[in-house]
Amino acid sequence: MRVYKPEWQCTFSVSEGFEGKTGWRERLAWFIRSLADKLDGSGRTIKIDYEVTPTVSRDDVDTCLGKGFAVTQSLLTQLAHQAACENVMREAKAELFEEDSQP
Repeated sequence: MRVYKPEWQCTFSVSEGFEGKTGWRERLAWFIRSLADKLDGSGRTIKIDYEVTPTVSRDDVDTCLGKGFAVTQSLLTQLAHQAACENVMREAKAELFEEDSQP
């Protein structure tokens, strides 16, 4: 009886700039990305590198990235809500936070 063993591999990395020794093309690309960030005035440019074996469709990759960004938005919204609540508490009940301001 033959035993089948599925094999797969996935690498995923996100970068916000060039690292180490890179070629002039990559340095130029990052310069243009940083220039675009400055022109936009907000946001953040990232580069996503991935390699999946066996190959999956670009639509599947896009779906996964979209879901990941949706989770990120949800987490950032929760953090913003928590920070807003803390700000209200610091204003309404400053005496509870006096210890934080002392070294």
